[in-house]
Amino acid sequence: MSTGLEPLGRDALPADDLTALVRAITGNPAAQPTSARVEPVDYPIGTPSTESLHRVFGTAGDANWSCFVKKFQSVRHWPMLHLLPEEFRALFAHNLPWQLEIAVHRSDIARLLPEGMRLPTAYRIDVYEDDRATLWMENVVQERGPWPIDRFERAAYLLGRLSARRQPHLVEPLLPRDHVTTPGIGLRFYAEGRIKQTALPALADAQTWRHPLLSAAVCNLGDHALRDDLRRLGEQVPAVLDALDALPQCYQHGDASPQNLLVPHDSPDEFVVIDWGFDCPQAVGFDLGQLLVGLAHAGELSTEALPAVHKVILKAFLEGLAADGMHVDEEQVLYGYLGSLLIRAAFTALPLELFGKADASLELFEQRVRLTRVLVNLVSQVI
Repeated sequence: MSTGLEPLGRDALPADDLTALVRAITGNPAAQPTSARVEPVDYPIGTPSTESLHRVFGTAGDANWSCFVKKFQSVRHWPMLHLLPEEFRALFAHNLPWQLEIAVHRSDIARLLPEGMRLPTAYRIDVYEDDRATLWMENVVQERGPWPIDRFERAAYLLGRLSARRQPHLVEPLLPRDHVTTPGIGLRFYAEGRIKQTALPALADAQTWRHPLLSAAVCNLGDHALRDDLRRLGEQVPAVLDALDALPQCYQHGDASPQNLLVPHDSPDEFVVIDWGFDCPQAVGFDLGQLLVGLAHAGELSTEALPAVHKVILKAFLEGLAADGMHVDEEQVLYGYLGSLLIRAAFTALPLELFGKADASLELFEQRVRLTRVLVNLVSQVI
């Protein structure tokens, strides 16, 4: 008998399991599902450990219900793995913790989240023997419209409180594994692969800058110094990583872009926290980089707004740290924030992966040149 979940493949629950799921979602122990339909999520998947995203909508009598279905996979199942150098593939698969989101929902992290932050409700978790898993969770209907400046401020304050509560002497990693307690190990792995092996060689290649779209964007904006500025910063990467490791450390969210801090439409002062990353100690302030750049990278926030956001989130993060008893010099947080931002975003903001693609446009390249310039100017304050 069809349940409407067939598009989910092996995750198409049998009738009894669907009934249990709907009762968990609705909170009604007598609920009986009367319909269900699956809709794929129209959002580009940028993480190799995410297999697919779906929303499920249905009815149970007169009541409506919905949930969000996220499928995870080991990197060894990633269709693009063959594009990596062969000698790097096994290490990449080993070091990317595809089970992290499952571990988050099985942990006690919820009790550490400051008031104003929460996890989405998890209704069901299925883990398979072939290194795949599926998480059935709350479908958060988000507040529409751009983030106001005070929302950035509140997010930074709460991220500061979370960081103070997750200092290495207070907590363990969410997903224990070899060497994960080593400060900065996640960022170093990212720098060794994504930055040193791919981004920096491409930025150093004169042919990159001769590409019609990038060349036109640079000429139109008159930013002919951008290439040399990026090369200068690229030379500083080893020293920056060493300096970051010497700063006070925290287990942080790890990917705290606004896209991962969902704002429910019926509770706009609350953040529902998803898609955790970098489950290892990082320099204090690490989370601020993604908070700053996430919406601008997606074209949803103008680059002209970033300096104002930068000032607000730095101050609020410091206040959040202090509120939970972690007192750190502003200079240390600023370096942790901007040094991490350099590694995570400054060298990869230019969309070089779109060379030759149909969806590449001069408008996008100009926007990313502007973004890269803002990032270069910000990180140059400390590097």
